[in-house]
Formats: sequence, structure tokens, C-alpha cells
Amino acid sequence: MSKVILIPTLNDSAADFEQLFSIWSQINDYFEDIRFDFSLCGFLRPNAVALLGGLARLIESRMGSVVFDWSTLQNSWVRTTIRQNGFASTFGDPSAPWDGTSIPYREDKTLDMNNIMDYLTYNWIGKGWVHVSDRLRDAIAGKMWEIYNNAFEHSGTEIGVFSCGQYFKTHNYLILSVADFGRGIPANVRTFLRQYADEALVSKLSGATCLKWAFERGNSTCMGRVARGLGLDLLKEFVRINQGELEVYSNEGYAIIDKDGERYENRDVSFEGTVVHITLRCDENLYQFCDESEVPF
Repeated sequence: MSKVILIPTLNDSAADFEQLFSIWSQINDYFEDIRFDFSLCGFLRPNAVALLGGLARLIESRMGSVVFDWSTLQNSWVRTTIRQNGFASTFGDPSAPWDGTSIPYREDKTLDMNNIMDYLTYNWIGKGWVHVSDRLRDAIAGKMWEIYNNAFEHSGTEIGVFSCGQYFKTHNYLILSVADFGRGIPANVRTFLRQYADEALVSKLSGATCLKWAFERGNSTCMGRVARGLGLDLLKEFVRINQGELEVYSNEGYAIIDKDGERYENRDVSFEGTVVHITLRCDENLYQFCDESEVPF
């Protein structure tokens, strides 16, 4: 008999992420047969879509089965959105996705730079919702690609990376979520630092401390490579000027970059993986590099 998981209404606050990580903890076993029920779901943001897709592939990789019970999905907004972004058709719904305000649901089982760059360039930052010059568009897409690269290079993910986004016209902002189900950044940092520091000291490092270390320029867990941290400098600066938000959830650690700076916290609910969640304001400004215009970036 399948275990039934009720999908609640899910936005992208810290409490919503905790609900998603709680769902992960309920099904983080081998040989589980899961049926996702949407009868209580009144809203579903891209972070939930990306994580639910990844959870389905995680279950399958552990010899379980997954059924998304579309007959339980009564909310028309949720139904339209997950059909538009292609999530529904990926998991058995007969509908075909279409171009709209969604950034398509995507599964990357291997690191394909060209396809991922096209996705980021033409479906996300270059879609026209945020006004950026072509040069800045390509640079931002390149920095976002590094998040995928880090997931494949450092996390040890065996099922790939999962993405989804949405332009919310009413609120005038653009969201993109990227999730992997690897070791997590804090776990990876601790493993790396054990080569150079006492185990007792390393084991005491909190998730917040490890994330802060990973965000610092010059720190890298990859031996024999140019140290570059997470490569987020340009993204962080753009988010700050745009007055958006860049959030990272990994293990028990949480990081947020916004117009007020950088903050690192520990959460009660842990997640064995990493989610990068970026929110951009779609204002009237044209963002360019300082040498392209009188309006500096």
C-alpha cells in the first residue's frame, strides 16, 4: 500500500521551506511507494515544484514508486501553472506545456553547459521581465550556471539538479529555484576542513558558519582548482541593487543576501541537499555594467 503525502499550500517563506523539508524527511527511505495528494493545495510556488520533482526522482532512485494523483488537484491556478511549466506532463498528466509566465520545470541529470545556459539566458534572465543589457544578461546567466556546476562538482548528487521559476505579474517579481539532493554545502565544507583542522573543532561548526565560509571569496572545497568560493559575487551585487533576494537552504544552514547585506542562520529543520532561491524585482530600471551607460551597475 502506498504512503499518502498530503501537499499543502506552499509559498516560499521559511515556514514553507520547512514544510517541504518535513515532506522530504517523511519519505527519505528506500523502497517507499508514495502517492502525492493535492486536495489541500491552494497554491504552489516554483520552489515547491522543483523540490517535489526532485523528491519524486529521489524516491525512484531508491527503488520506490511515485504517483502524483492529479484527480485530487482541484485548484485551477495550481493546475494551470504546473501544466504550463511542464511539471504535470513530466509526471503523467496528458497536457502539454506552453509558453507563458512560467520558467519551465527542468531536470538536469548531467551537467550540460549549453542547454543550461540557454535555459537561464532565454527562459529566465533574458525573457524581458527584468531589463538588463545583453552583456549583463549573459554574465548573470553564467554566474547562475555556476550554481549548477557546484551541485554536480561538489554535492555528489546522484539524481541531478531540478529547477523551476515563475514571473508574478501582480507583484512584479521573478523567481527561480534550483535544488539538488546531494550532501549539502555545510556537510561538504566540514569534510574538506577535516583535512586541515581537528575533528572536534570541525564537528562544532554550525550550518550557518559553514555557509558563511563557502560564500567568502577565496574559499573552495575543490582541491587543485582556483579558489573562488561559490562564485556568487556578481549575483549578490545585482540582487542588492535590484532590491531582490538570494536565499540558500542547505543542511541546517540558511543564508540570505538582500539590500541589507548578508545574514546566516541555523534552522531547526535540516535538509540533505541545497536549494538556491532567487527573487528579482521587475522594475523599470535598465541594468547595465557601468562602462555601458551613464547609469552604473
